[in-house]
Amino acid sequence: MTGAPSDECGDDAPDLETGRWLFAQPCSFVRGAVDMAGLPPGDIPEVAFAGRSNVGKSSLVNALTGRKTLARTSNTPGRTKELNFFLLGADGRPAIMLADLPGYGYARETRTRVEQWTDLVMSYLRGRATLRRVLLLIDARHGLKDNDGEVMALLDEAAVSYQIVLTKTDKLKAGELEKRVGEVEAGIRAHVAAHPRVVATSSETGTGIAELRAEIASLAAADALGYKTRTS
Repeated sequence: MTGAPSDECGDDAPDLETGRWLFAQPCSFVRGAVDMAGLPPGDIPEVAFAGRSNVGKSSLVNALTGRKTLARTSNTPGRTKELNFFLLGADGRPAIMLADLPGYGYARETRTRVEQWTDLVMSYLRGRATLRRVLLLIDARHGLKDNDGEVMALLDEAAVSYQIVLTKTDKLKAGELEKRVGEVEAGIRAHVAAHPRVVATSSETGTGIAELRAEIASLAAADALGYKTRTS
C-alpha cells in the first residue's frame, strides 16, 4: 500500500515533491463530451478516473487539485453523464489532462442509458492514444465487485494500463483497511494490465492524496513539468 515518503520507498517510487508541485499549478475545466466527436485534442499525456457510481470520483479530483468545486459532486449517484476533461500544469504549458469518466453500475438508469454510457467510455478507453493510465476507484468499504471485475477484464483486453485507488478509507479501521488492501492486491494479480501498487485514499482526511499526486506526476509530460525531480 502506498503511504510512506518517496525517499523511503525505493527507486521506483513516485516523487512526492514533484506531485505536490504539479498539483499546485493551475487546473482548468476544458469541456464535457457526450460522444467521441466531442473529445478535446489528445496531444498531451492523459490520466482517467473511473469507478462505480458514488465511489467518490469527483470528491477525489477536488481533493487532488485542492479545489472544492472543480469537479461537480452530487448526493445522487450517477449524476455525471459525460466525460469531463481538465488541464493541469503551468499557464500555457499544461503537463497532463485529467478525465473524469461517468460512473458505472447505477441501477436506477434505464438499460439504454447505461449501454450508451458504457459504449462511450469503452470507445474512449480503447481509442485514446495519449491515455497513460486509468485510475480505477474502488470503495474501500466494499472492495472489488463483479462489475469492477468486468471493467478490469475489458481493460486487460484493450491493453489499457490501470491502477486501483481505494476511496473512503476513513470509513474503515486500520486493521480492516490492511485486510482490504490485501484482498485487492490478491484480486488484481491475474490481471495483466493492472499496476501492482494499490493507493489507499480519503478525500475527507487527505490520506494518500500526496502519494496519488506523485503517481499522476510520474505520468505527466516531463518537459512541461518545469520542475527538477529528485531523479533528474
